[in-house]
Amino acid sequence: MGRKKLPLIEQVEITDIGARGKAIARIDNFVTFVTNGLPGDVVDVQITRRRKSYQEGRVVRFHKQSTRRTEPFCQHFGKCGGCRWQDLKYADQLHYKQQEVIENLKRIGRLEFPPVNTIRASANEKYYRNKLEFTFSNRRWLSAEEINSGDDFSDRNGLGFHVPGMFDKVIDLHECHLQPSLSDAIRQGIRDYARAHGLTFYDLRNGGGLLRTLVIRNTMKGEWMVLVAFSEDDEAQRNLLLDHLQMRFPEITSLMYCINRKANDSIFDQEIMLHAGRDHIMEQLEDLQFKIGPKSFFQTNTAQALELYRTVRDMAGLTGGEVVYDLYAGTGTIGLFLARQAGKVVGIEYIDEAIGDARVNAELNGIDNALFFSGDIKDILTVEFVRMHGKPDVLITDPPRAGMHKDVVDVILEISPARIVYVSCNPSTQARDLQLLSGQYRILEIQPFDMFPQTFHVENIVLLEKM
Repeated sequence: MGRKKLPLIEQVEITDIGARGKAIARIDNFVTFVTNGLPGDVVDVQITRRRKSYQEGRVVRFHKQSTRRTEPFCQHFGKCGGCRWQDLKYADQLHYKQQEVIENLKRIGRLEFPPVNTIRASANEKYYRNKLEFTFSNRRWLSAEEINSGDDFSDRNGLGFHVPGMFDKVIDLHECHLQPSLSDAIRQGIRDYARAHGLTFYDLRNGGGLLRTLVIRNTMKGEWMVLVAFSEDDEAQRNLLLDHLQMRFPEITSLMYCINRKANDSIFDQEIMLHAGRDHIMEQLEDLQFKIGPKSFFQTNTAQALELYRTVRDMAGLTGGEVVYDLYAGTGTIGLFLARQAGKVVGIEYIDEAIGDARVNAELNGIDNALFFSGDIKDILTVEFVRMHGKPDVLITDPPRAGMHKDVVDVILEISPARIVYVSCNPSTQARDLQLLSGQYRILEIQPFDMFPQTFHVENIVLLEKM
């Protein structure tokens, strides 16, 4: 028995945008998430999936296009998985991000809160990222136009981003508007050299192939790091490629490589080798210097991160003698940013390498009142630990997308700092955690930030005060 054919619904008006940037229409009072739609569009929708409480569909025809639409600026829009909101005017992107923060606080957190501050727009809508990761593939993705052209595509080597939902297909990027233009030139220079000299690209399905991944990082100081991951240790070919890069792009401050033979692309467990230059690049935020290595975590929108850190500092309200706990401290950027206004900073982070970076950056900046500890926060942050290092007056928490472990929330409630500044990249898990804290804390201020223009992602800071 064949699958039931799902209907085509005509003349549907898109009315809103919901979680994770999904366009919403209501068809016979049934919530419908519509791919490629924007509020104000009137479209025909082909239903592709039905569930008890919602359905999904895609636009197959436009009858009227929303006034919120704008012309995408990248030739890869709609194919590449990034920058999904390029066709939505930036002012409207900000509106829907702020709306998501408010809706999560209401719907998930069921919280009482003051009016939400206007979201802080990014100064740069393009070229704002300081790090991009690319993948080599011997089976690049072909568009429908290419397939139907009848041209010969026996050379399928490509370098770029994964196609959404296709682990073994990569879009061969001709341009990318996320990082300054030198990134494009370096990526294209590597790809062109590899093709001209017969270097093999990685087979994502079966393994094998010399070139595997590429990481490009840069700083506002104008320093650049390039890291090429090879899947085989071919010293002669490797040196020829890296020497070519060093000669063609003298702007590269740090040229590095690794040999990754394992099943996944992660390089955090790999030995990173230096080919030329320094083993790090440097960034400056106000008067603080930060050393960034190949495995260092650093906020990817540096200019906006500086504004976010300043806001955290303002919300912390430090007078010079406070004990500050910095949970999920990463490389210690927030903690170090606050240290000169605090009596003592205690940072905790589960990634060993990040804590190593935090300690180096503390020493680099002459900060001796910041201590950093590595390990699982729910195991380290105990009453005994607090007794040893002092009860926090202010607690900063900046967890990953999954939010805080309930055990961590329980300890926070037990040690009861006077103020909590909660930085989140996921307002839904933040709202969940705030609900757990709401019995002892009230919300004083909420400040959304746009760290990732052209995407649906939003960062949010909430200031809490002990009741």
